[in-house]
Amino acid sequence: MANRPFDLLNDAIGKEVLVVLKGNSQVRGTLQAFDVHMNLVLENAEQLENGEAKTKYGKLMVRGDSVILINP
Repeated sequence: MANRPFDLLNDAIGKEVLVVLKGNSQVRGTLQAFDVHMNLVLENAEQLENGEAKTKYGKLMVRGDSVILINP
């Protein structure tokens, strides 16, 4: 059970997450790593538009200060 925010992220490593970014962009991918600044590394990442995959990126690093929420 996740008691702290980092516990939730640790539990999500290797699983697909949805990340909402500033400007209402959405990215979905498998969480590989994160740091204390909430920088994220996603595998098989794709940008979503209206819930549909728009652009596939493969491996992607998301800068933490652009993250609004992470849905594991």
